[in-house]
Amino acid sequence: MTAPDGLCAVVLAAGEGTRLRPLTARVPKALCPVGNVPLLDRALHRLAGLGLTGPRRVAVNACYLADQVVAHVGDRAHLSVEPGDPLGTAGGLGNLRDWIAGRGVLVGNADAYLADPGAAPGPDIAVLLAGWDFHSVRLLGRPAPDPRAPGTFDGHVFTGFSLLPWHRVRELPASFGDLVRTVWRPAEAAGELTVVPYPGTFLDTGTPADYLAANLHAAGDGALVAPTATVTGRVRHAVVGSGAVVRGDVERVVVWPGATVGPDERLRDAIRADGALTVAASPGGR
Repeated sequence: MTAPDGLCAVVLAAGEGTRLRPLTARVPKALCPVGNVPLLDRALHRLAGLGLTGPRRVAVNACYLADQVVAHVGDRAHLSVEPGDPLGTAGGLGNLRDWIAGRGVLVGNADAYLADPGAAPGPDIAVLLAGWDFHSVRLLGRPAPDPRAPGTFDGHVFTGFSLLPWHRVRELPASFGDLVRTVWRPAEAAGELTVVPYPGTFLDTGTPADYLAANLHAAGDGALVAPTATVTGRVRHAVVGSGAVVRGDVERVVVWPGATVGPDERLRDAIRADGALTVAASPGGR
């Protein structure tokens, strides 16, 4: 499916990723790799699958370590750099009102890992667009363990992408705010919000455990090793980035590009970043 005219997209990539620290102390969360692909690139590729490409139809906001995001995006999208602290999900859109300029907007979180085995990147979120009236709000969601829990919408948990009409965006100020309170809940109260079920795998990658889980899902049942990595040790169910060197024993591990695992090291359920930084990511830490 190709996105209709009158629709643009925004990838939210301004956040600090505090729950992923110290991994995000030097690298913005949006550029952390999952399956050896930066999260931001996964989002942009997903939008490209719907025909949403280029700075006229796609925008990326940035704030924390914004220079890295700006350099990485280049001319692939319109860039909105927020001064000071991040403006939040609503403020980020408010800061882009002049660029959105009357269009509906497909909003995606850069840190959302989506994997629908039945669809190529892009068409898996096309269900949000099918038959849209440019007036209602749509959220992609999956059934919640507790349908009545706070933060749920029609018994579903939000899974990273929403579709917003212009009349819900045009009054958003360029000041801190979130979409839950400023757009989604008001639309729900007005009977103008629909949750579209998402059948695939979703992880928000916000914690080390979920970040590791997303990487291992991307790797499948085996190991995903970049062609330029050097591996002389034992690698099982892991992701090894470009230029990384693994001489030890790793299992259920992400080795970042350029990182090294020494011959005497044995890593389990962890992320190894450059500079020998190791972050534990046991499933119990979710």
